[in-house]
Amino acid sequence: MKNFKLIAVFIIITVFLAGCGYKSGYEPENLLPYEDQLTAVQTAVDSFQKDSGGLLPIKTRDMETDQYIKYPIDFSKIIPSKLGKAPANSYEAGGIYQYVLMDVEENPTVKLVDLRIADTLRDINHRKSINGFGPIAETIVDGVYKLDFKKMGYDSELTVQSPYSDTQLPIVATGDGEVYVDYSIELNRLLQESDKKIEPGDDIRFLLTDKFAIVPAYSLPYTVNEKNEPVFMMNK
Repeated sequence: MKNFKLIAVFIIITVFLAGCGYKSGYEPENLLPYEDQLTAVQTAVDSFQKDSGGLLPIKTRDMETDQYIKYPIDFSKIIPSKLGKAPANSYEAGGIYQYVLMDVEENPTVKLVDLRIADTLRDINHRKSINGFGPIAETIVDGVYKLDFKKMGYDSELTVQSPYSDTQLPIVATGDGEVYVDYSIELNRLLQESDKKIEPGDDIRFLLTDKFAIVPAYSLPYTVNEKNEPVFMMNK
């Protein structure tokens, strides 16, 4: 009888949440970068650019903004004339992805930013000391540092879920107090798989943008060393 009551309460709560339009955050349409959604938005963007004489449906951002989040798509410019509604996985529809454009000069291409990463970095920024700099645990390379997360109030080292695999990616900081995601693990994996000739000094993040719909947002530039391993490129 007790179990029956518990089940009844669970059903009532579930129905109530569904009626309120509650989203758990784990619904497939809310999380997955479906190819048909990307295609629909790309078609809408292409149509808008053609009809507007070359203009793109993007929001205005400062020119110094990170290249991967610099050109967010303004859905209000393509809905409903070019697109029925914002994709279910988009930020505008309660999803976890920001739709952005890359290569806006030559070939405007729709890509995605995983906003869960931005949420984690935002939390770290809130916990940094009053001068805007987090406590340093160690130097990774000159100009890039590992943060002391315990001194910042965390129970353990903070990482973010990679948008490309099940891997947890480290978070690093630079001398100016900015925090970034370290994509070295994913880049190293792609370097081992790639047959492209890469020279030291080349920014290798294109390996991620060429292969995946999701861009390596909030990252530092990377190049390769003499062993063809990914290293931070701090002079770019």
